[in-house]
Amino acid sequence: MHQAERNSQCVLISEPTSQSPSTSGPFQACPLAASSVPLEALKNSMCSRGWEWWLALELLLLPLVLLETSVQDHLVHRLMAVSGSNVSLQIPENLSEKYKQLTWFNTTKQKILEWEWESDKTKYFRSKFETRITFDPQSGALNISDVRKEDSSDYLVRVLMASGTEREWKIPLEVFDPVPKPVIEAKQIKKVDNTCYLTLSCTVPDQSVNYEWYGDSGPLPQEFQRSVLNITLNPQNFSKSFTCQVSNHVSSENATVYFTSSCVLARSFGVTRMASWLVVTAPLVLGFLLT
Repeated sequence: MHQAERNSQCVLISEPTSQSPSTSGPFQACPLAASSVPLEALKNSMCSRGWEWWLALELLLLPLVLLETSVQDHLVHRLMAVSGSNVSLQIPENLSEKYKQLTWFNTTKQKILEWEWESDKTKYFRSKFETRITFDPQSGALNISDVRKEDSSDYLVRVLMASGTEREWKIPLEVFDPVPKPVIEAKQIKKVDNTCYLTLSCTVPDQSVNYEWYGDSGPLPQEFQRSVLNITLNPQNFSKSFTCQVSNHVSSENATVYFTSSCVLARSFGVTRMASWLVVTAPLVLGFLLT
């Protein structure tokens, strides 16, 4: 065989010589007679195995290549809304790249709508939202009107980009009913000498609320922040009124009872006059909910 022909072959082991096979190096040649296995067949066999090895390596690396075009799942912070309001579920990133298809899901299986670039039309699927939703193809936002507590769910938007990449965002929505106005009931008003032992109960039909009690000068200490207020009053800490404020994540309500003197409940038990500190804190709470 000429030297040029040898260089063009895929040679993985040294060509046998008339001397004994060498055992040095990473490979050990098999002690076969030159006549038992033709040299050309041996080279072709080793070359074929080399290609099989490269093919196996490419298959192992294929998932890493496909990872760039796989689904990217992003979880957005929970969105809270009051029942009866209108909600816009926004994709948190600008869709700067053109997309071919966009699908909104109520669950991973229930489609709400689907928009395709080729037809520029929105297909609405049968669902409880059928008459309460609109879609903005420019931003990809899903708008739901008159939301209800049963609309609380993890919404999923899946976008097929023009490049072939598929992206997903999961948007949790939780809807709360407005907090009802609480009712304060005087469970105990007992005066002993100059000390008044007072027990007030604040109740609302919805139990999943937070309670806060306030006196004339502002909020009471943390240990009093529960539905029932047990407090001992004396001339040093006497308060002319006590207000119970109940709240959830989206709304709040309050009720106030008044005292003409220590342990003497005012006749106008249900007066709706608001304490000055509530006038100050209400805009702050509203601003927090809107941000």
